[in-house]
Amino acid sequence: MATIAVIDTGICNLRSVTKALEAVGASIKVVRTPAEVAAADARGLVLPGVGALRDCVASLRASGLDGVARAWIAADKPFLGVCLGMQALFEHSEEGNIAGLGIFPGKVVRFQRPPEIKIPHMGWNTVRFVQPSSPLAAGLANDEENFYFVHSFHCVPADPQLVLATCDYAGEFCCAIARGRVFATQFHPEKSQAKGLQVYRNFATVVAR
Repeated sequence: MATIAVIDTGICNLRSVTKALEAVGASIKVVRTPAEVAAADARGLVLPGVGALRDCVASLRASGLDGVARAWIAADKPFLGVCLGMQALFEHSEEGNIAGLGIFPGKVVRFQRPPEIKIPHMGWNTVRFVQPSSPLAAGLANDEENFYFVHSFHCVPADPQLVLATCDYAGEFCCAIARGRVFATQFHPEKSQAKGLQVYRNFATVVAR
């Protein structure tokens, strides 16, 4: 069975993500350094995260795993970012006015706050897959799947072809991206019950191919 390395930044919901991946039959290795990634001989890499993006990006840079993520994605090796793990891939975030990893052109912006919505965007919401042929969307409906969100900022990719899925919260926003074998979701699959497990199962399938 191919191994999936899960990055521990120290501020991620590590246990929930690893348990969800194990539930779909994946072999998991938690990694904290580039050497541990190399030793894991992994074929897939997962970057989860919760909390403040500044801390997530700082942890990656301090450990050297930012370079690992860049090289991994540049090689089109199976990669999955979750929540902050998606936001970290872009160039700049309004949260703390910080630079992201800059792997994809685009920015992370705060939700506008009309009176009828609350910030953060928290709870279940409908996700619409706009790349239904993507392997990450296998077994999921195009326009009626519900996933669990907890976030105050969302990604705005410069390239619209990067968008895998959208969601509506005070307007449509990108909630997942895909390019080749590289994926990321703003929603939390590990908190999204059966549909979330299907996302992890689909990623594990990509890794196993």
